[in-house]
Amino acid sequence: MQTQDIDYRAGAVNLRGYLAFEAADAARRPGVLVFHEGPGLGDFAMARARRLAELGYVALAADMYGDRRQGRNLQEIANLVGDLRNEPETLRGRGHAALATLAALPQVDAGRLAAIGFCFGGSVVLELARDGADLKAAVSFHGVLTTRMPAVAGKVKASVLVLTGADDPLAPPDQVAAFENEMRAAEVRDWQVIAYGNTLHGFTNPAADGSMMRTALYSAPADRRSWASMRGLLDEVL
Repeated sequence: MQTQDIDYRAGAVNLRGYLAFEAADAARRPGVLVFHEGPGLGDFAMARARRLAELGYVALAADMYGDRRQGRNLQEIANLVGDLRNEPETLRGRGHAALATLAALPQVDAGRLAAIGFCFGGSVVLELARDGADLKAAVSFHGVLTTRMPAVAGKVKASVLVLTGADDPLAPPDQVAAFENEMRAAEVRDWQVIAYGNTLHGFTNPAADGSMMRTALYSAPADRRSWASMRGLLDEVL
């Protein structure tokens, strides 16, 4: 497997992503974006990119903050996330910059692209889908479902998969229901919401032990099942 840092830009901001792919495969392959959690692009998203590369995809773990900036505590993380969520056009622009970077790679079949995201990254994936990005699939793991710019009829191209904890306070039942109604109103042709019982926020990350955020807790069954659901969708559409 080959891995490398890759710099790209969104306006004046330098973004430093992480690319993973199997170098022995000379054919063009589907590309998958990986969007990081609230703290920033780090080991967890990079590991998921490598797992996707092992499955035969070209995976780009994107940087949403610039120069691979990291939030060191909850307040810094909240500021980083809040600044982008309060400016959805900027958030979407950085997501599109990552997508364009992935699509332009010589290893990638630009007609077969998908995006997955975790926590904050899950909301980024959904914003790209709402914005009509050329994605075959958009998969959100324990992401926030609310938006300032709801999907409009006919714009969403991706198959949308939301994987959420039934007890996640960042995606409570009323917001899940509102998201489902948004998908119906926007006439999205293919969408799913899967909720895992007795499961909190951050269920895919083994480092989520409740110490930084009390309501973020790893769940091995939900992690395993959600990854399998993602794989099933990617196998189907890519």
